[in-house]
Amino acid sequence: MDFGGFSGQALSLASDKGRYVLPPAFRKALKESSGGRIVCLDSHPTMTCLLGFGLSRKADLMARLDREEELAFGAGREFDRDTRAAQLFGFAERPFDDSGRFVMPDHLRNLAELDEHLYFQGGGASFTIWNPRELMKMGRDWATAKAACDAFMAELEGKKK
Repeated sequence: MDFGGFSGQALSLASDKGRYVLPPAFRKALKESSGGRIVCLDSHPTMTCLLGFGLSRKADLMARLDREEELAFGAGREFDRDTRAAQLFGFAERPFDDSGRFVMPDHLRNLAELDEHLYFQGGGASFTIWNPRELMKMGRDWATAKAACDAFMAELEGKKK
């Protein structure tokens, strides 16, 4: 099956031994995108969350790097290819098991201020992973994601009672 992108929303909890669990829909899309069980994770450049994607995105990132270099040179600007490459390709590759469990790198968990709840938001070529508290700080343009996250959290609370 061809990779159709990451879509939808889900809430996940930390499992035992500090591992996190990828929701089934995201796990399925990652298998399509990575040709196996690998999730790529990086800090989002402007928001307090993580970006997640599959290995197939490497080719897109290389093309982006080439395009940015061409645009910079065409505009007569300097371009530090090594620095930009380190920014684009500094992501962590983490294996996940059949149940979607993976170990989150501490530095990424800390940068995104993640704890026991992870909210996943599909975004086409990638997805974001949020601490629900951080998501709730976002503006009106995140209203649908915030409403979905609230509904998932309320459902979780209902199950605890």
